[in-house]
Amino acid sequence: MNEGYVRDSYLLDLADRLREHGLPADRIEATVADLGAHLDESDGADPEAEFGPVDAFARELAPAGGERPGTPEAHVETWRWTADTYVDEELLNRFGDEGWEVERVDALGRFVSHRDLERPQRWEYRRELVTRGREGLDERLAPDGWEACGNWIVYAWFKRPLAASLGPGAEVGSPPPAPGRRNFLSRKFYLLVAAMVVVVVVAGSAVAMNDGDTDSGLGFVGGLLAGALIPLAALWSRQVWRSRR
Repeated sequence: MNEGYVRDSYLLDLADRLREHGLPADRIEATVADLGAHLDESDGADPEAEFGPVDAFARELAPAGGERPGTPEAHVETWRWTADTYVDEELLNRFGDEGWEVERVDALGRFVSHRDLERPQRWEYRRELVTRGREGLDERLAPDGWEACGNWIVYAWFKRPLAASLGPGAEVGSPPPAPGRRNFLSRKFYLLVAAMVVVVVVAGSAVAMNDGDTDSGLGFVGGLLAGALIPLAALWSRQVWRSRR
């Protein structure tokens, strides 16, 4: 039988089954395109030998039969955590390799994640700077299988399942337990905060020297600290408190 016919039949059958599992059309299109490209690069490999039976592979690409997290039928565990921009992509991909899928980013900048308890799948992530809006970013990344999963201030995060490229190997065989921590702030972040404090103190000292009045410099420093550092400390305290509950 013609290799091209076998390949196309498999991919069409897979698309139909993914549609039955409730996956959106754009995600199905991107997934099938990625799989087709993978087969082309594999010198016409047999799709069933490469990915397994189409029905089982469709279930791997749409875990729990397409059920969404939060429904009574979905067997998932959830975890909220935060990290600064020095380490977030590295950690997202590390935890994604353990089966954690990010649903969204909440108002505090925490990654709201879930993991299928029965058949966890590997995910990969990327971060984009969106200082002037998304400007068609979603559409540009969608053909490669990237799906938006959160926004915060000037950043947007995207995810995609590794099942499209790894096939059955994307399933996590023995996932480690959920991390005990919820805050992952790097040393660079703390150094940045320390540098901000130094800048504030130096600015206050300059004001005092120019005015010849120490009290004006202290007042200036106090005002900047109250305006910039106290809200930061309040946010940090809240995150620590929530992580220890």
